[in-house]
Amino acid sequence: MADPREPTMDPRELYREEIYTDRKLGTLRVMQPVRTDGSPDATRATLYIGEAQLMTNMGPLPISFEIEATSLADAVARYGDAAKVGVEQTLRELQEMRRQASSSLIVPPAGAASALTGGGGALGGLPGGGLPGGGKIQLP
Repeated sequence: MADPREPTMDPRELYREEIYTDRKLGTLRVMQPVRTDGSPDATRATLYIGEAQLMTNMGPLPISFEIEATSLADAVARYGDAAKVGVEQTLRELQEMRRQASSSLIVPPAGAASALTGGGGALGGLPGGGLPGGGKIQLP
């Protein structure tokens, strides 16, 4: 039996990738299903994947989204609407990640700073156990 940790490709899920761009808005990847000999596999559907970038304060954020289409022309026509949905979904995911990150803050219990000093005064001579603001986390 093969080791599940070994990276292997699934020969039943091979695609040939073609890339199209208008050099202005984004990129469209056409994924043509193929057999292991490279011949077209007509039993599976062609996939159309749109790509765009969302500019953030941390730099560009790549966004990928599937476009429900039956041809390249159809995918090009539907690119804009699919991109809007992809951006909205990405923004929702980012908001959820921020929410999860903010709810995972760990606030030390009262007196934890004095435990670091053995109960005998402020750490480093600063009020509040050496932590600016008295060791309390302040959220905006």
